[in-house]
Amino acid sequence: MTAVSSPTGPARSAGTQRKRGLVPSVVSGVLLGVVGGLLAAFVMAQFAHGSRGINQIVVSGYVGWTIFFFIGIGAFNYPLRWGFGRTQPTHEDERELAGEGQGPWRYFRFCTDHKVVGIQYLITVFVLFTVGGIAAFLIRLEQSTPGAKFLVPNAYNTIVGVHGILMIAATVIMITGPFGNFILPIAIGARDMAFPRLNALSYWLLFAAIPVFLSVFALGGFPTGWTGYAPLADQANAGMDAYAFTIVLFGLSLGISAMNIVVTVVTLRAPGMRWNRLPVFVWGWTLSVLLGLVVFPSFMLAEILVLSDRIFGTAFYISALGGSEWLYEQLFWFMGHPEVYVIALPSMAVVAEVVSVFSRKPVYSYKAALGGFMGVAALSMIVWAHHLFWSGANTPLDAPFMLTTELISIPTGLIFLVVVGTFWRGRIWRSVPLLFALGFVFNFIIGGVTGLYLADVPTDAVFHGGMFVVAHFHFTLVGGMVFGFFAAVYYWFPKIFGRRLNDTLGRVHFWLFEIGFVGTFMALFYAGLHGEARWQANIPVKFATPNLIASLFACLLVAAVSIFGYNVISAWRSGPTADADEWGSKSLEWTVPTPVPLENFERIPVVTGSSYEYYDATSSIGADQPGYPGGPSVADGGSAVDGGASSPPGL
Repeated sequence: MTAVSSPTGPARSAGTQRKRGLVPSVVSGVLLGVVGGLLAAFVMAQFAHGSRGINQIVVSGYVGWTIFFFIGIGAFNYPLRWGFGRTQPTHEDERELAGEGQGPWRYFRFCTDHKVVGIQYLITVFVLFTVGGIAAFLIRLEQSTPGAKFLVPNAYNTIVGVHGILMIAATVIMITGPFGNFILPIAIGARDMAFPRLNALSYWLLFAAIPVFLSVFALGGFPTGWTGYAPLADQANAGMDAYAFTIVLFGLSLGISAMNIVVTVVTLRAPGMRWNRLPVFVWGWTLSVLLGLVVFPSFMLAEILVLSDRIFGTAFYISALGGSEWLYEQLFWFMGHPEVYVIALPSMAVVAEVVSVFSRKPVYSYKAALGGFMGVAALSMIVWAHHLFWSGANTPLDAPFMLTTELISIPTGLIFLVVVGTFWRGRIWRSVPLLFALGFVFNFIIGGVTGLYLADVPTDAVFHGGMFVVAHFHFTLVGGMVFGFFAAVYYWFPKIFGRRLNDTLGRVHFWLFEIGFVGTFMALFYAGLHGEARWQANIPVKFATPNLIASLFACLLVAAVSIFGYNVISAWRSGPTADADEWGSKSLEWTVPTPVPLENFERIPVVTGSSYEYYDATSSIGADQPGYPGGPSVADGGSAVDGGASSPPGL
């Protein structure tokens, strides 16, 4: 579906709609991709030779899988028609490509509807978190007692790497993938993304990367951890090829998605939607993908050079042949630290939005919030070398990198002051999204304060390479950003699926997750302060108690995520129907019907004011809900299950 500005045309009757079968779809894509991958590997096997033969065969198979998978799902249909000068697709053809009249089957096709792509991303994020979470539990199981009793060393190393890179990938896309696709175009008053076909392509590139990555288990795993460090990567078995090829596909997916989001925001805003009227979450997501466009190509390049060493015998990272392992470290960490803020910016923006909506107040100092987001994005690109303080570099730039790392706390703190200021004298509605927003604030502050000790050379000398780093990183990434993701899910789920999540289950999910998370990683902070090294399967006996405590609290995390999964599935199947404006929000996505029509708006809206022009603090929006000041309690007949807001006249 193209981003046209004309009113939605009349829907075609069922008799005139073309009903497509399994071709093209994900079924034909996977079948053809597997055949193409096996064929490419077989052909390469006839020519491959020497110690690199297996790498050449494996990578050829991955290339064949990718190309034939995209042929199978129909991604090349339009480019081929265009190349051969065929007639341009009609508006009806575009609507069919957007999944009109195809029901649930459109989620398994190369579909250009941005809402379908958003849901595809959301389900994929859930799957990635599930697999990564299972790997995390296996790590905690292994470290629950000394002796390395559950996993052999190579399997443990692979599980650590799989957990790390899957969780990083999931958190990078967890907000801008689902909500940046589904919500963002509606929030700026657009009918679609700027490049609908590229939008679909970005998702299916991600999908194609998942089987490639999971094949590491069949290829012997990889010993490098999630960072993929060379020259160890050059020496690893064929599982390393899967890691490197996955990063290339993932980077292409991110780049295409990022360019599409930026162009959409720049060119398709509704009349009157000036830059100073953009919702704060649109700013956060846009700056995040811009940052990703700058830094992620360096990671892709690092892995392309790894593949070149492994396939063609080059020596980019082999010092004995003139290469340098420093090259990989610089390329990796130029992405590796800004990547944290690629994840953080969308979560911070969601938290600011949620706090505004459930405080019934405008974002406190909107311009200060934007300044904080821009400051974080800019400074994050000049801090990466603090990861190399104890790598042996000892460069004169250590002091400047210490300074820039500490300076980034200033714009970050500014964003937190904006959040606190938004709470001030607001009329607080204690909803589940707000609980996760508060959890974000609490956990991220702990993550930020402990990060200061790793930013300075003297204290980093004590904590580097220890469990303290693991605890700090998880307080930042999980305690902060994943809590922001949960806030986004609970906030926008009614708009995306038209159903309400169970409020009681949501609160149980929050408290189990928060208690389990804090208990797990506070215990690991203690172990790190006493000198426990990270990434060891066989933990020393003196660290047995904090690791056992961490593993027991991790069981609460499993329970919390299980409750969340049950809540999502049950609400999706039979939850109460949500209102079109479930929370009384002012942003444009809540002005369209639920479910959202194919082209979002019958007529493009004209924006005449800010998205935060709420009533004053005495507003009664949500006053009929549990947890709202003056609202009903469960004993008074209020429901602790069904959320929602009754909008007063004129909202």
